[in-house]
Amino acid sequence: MTTVEQLKHTPLYAMHLERGAKMVPFGGWEMPVSYTSIVEEHTTVRQRAGLFDVSHMGQVLVAGSNAGCVLNHLLTNDVQSLAVGQAQYALMCNERGGVIDDVIVYRVQPTVYLLVVNASNLEKDFAWMTGQACAPVVLENESEKTAMLALQGPAAPEFLKNAAEIPHFHITRQSVYGVECRVARTGYTGEDGFEILCAVDDAVRLWTELLARGAEFGVKACGLGARDTLRLEMGYPLNGNDTNEEQTPLEAGLGRFVSFAKGDFIGRDVLAAQKENGVKLKLIAFKMTEKSPPPRPHYPMIAGDRPIGEVTSGTHSPTLGTGIGMGYVASEAAVLGAPIGIKIRGRTFAAVIGKKPLLKWNQ
Repeated sequence: MTTVEQLKHTPLYAMHLERGAKMVPFGGWEMPVSYTSIVEEHTTVRQRAGLFDVSHMGQVLVAGSNAGCVLNHLLTNDVQSLAVGQAQYALMCNERGGVIDDVIVYRVQPTVYLLVVNASNLEKDFAWMTGQACAPVVLENESEKTAMLALQGPAAPEFLKNAAEIPHFHITRQSVYGVECRVARTGYTGEDGFEILCAVDDAVRLWTELLARGAEFGVKACGLGARDTLRLEMGYPLNGNDTNEEQTPLEAGLGRFVSFAKGDFIGRDVLAAQKENGVKLKLIAFKMTEKSPPPRPHYPMIAGDRPIGEVTSGTHSPTLGTGIGMGYVASEAAVLGAPIGIKIRGRTFAAVIGKKPLLKWNQ
């Protein structure tokens, strides 16, 4: 008898059902993929503002006098360079330099850091951090106590006027319509906006208030389908697809988030050798140059009649009106503007290697 894994639900699950959301499994959770349509919600975020439930993401507090040095050992970026209230993007690598997860790190107090990690990686990340900590430190999994909403789009600062004072990649404590929150000027869509963390018990109230008060600003509920098309237009990687434990940050084009100057960290030797000698693979972005079905993960990429890799992420771009995607190819094939082919359902369609973010690139 096959046992079906019990999907987890965020505190807003009932609200999603009330709004008629289409629910799908995602990383062990049952999440809204859309309420109306992915294209409509995508356009809402690009033009006005969308509200996402991202409470499935994991939140881990790292605290104590050793917190900074432990995180610098675990992560590629230099967290000790952060002032209190600042944030940064970083990768957590294994000894081979492969990416275990990508995270956002917030320094919320002098000796306390908040990490937001990918939902499906929470248990793995927490175990890795616990086992690899190079000094005594307090690690607390705050995920079950914390809800997280993402308000993204050009109208977001106009709507949340107090939050508009927060600089980009900063976080602060702030009351949002009577709910005590941590509000960060970060996001995963390429648009301005905020990621708002609150207590689980306050999530329904905050969600309801933001949608009701934001209606005059064009704020609408959006699902994870639009979140995926938005991030892909920007060339933001999805862990498990575009980053994984076999590929390194340098191969993924994320070398700017690797601080060699800070000293030793897990995976440093491999990454330093790649920086010195170059990488054999590169994660490229592409867009289709002829009408085609949307490219999807694992579709072959070819140059001439020669396979050069496979798609790691792909979709139809609502903004560009064509298929877009990313995938790893041999470094010598990763030439900006080079024509390639994407094999879709047995037929090869023309594409071109583009510059990230694809949203702002005109070929």
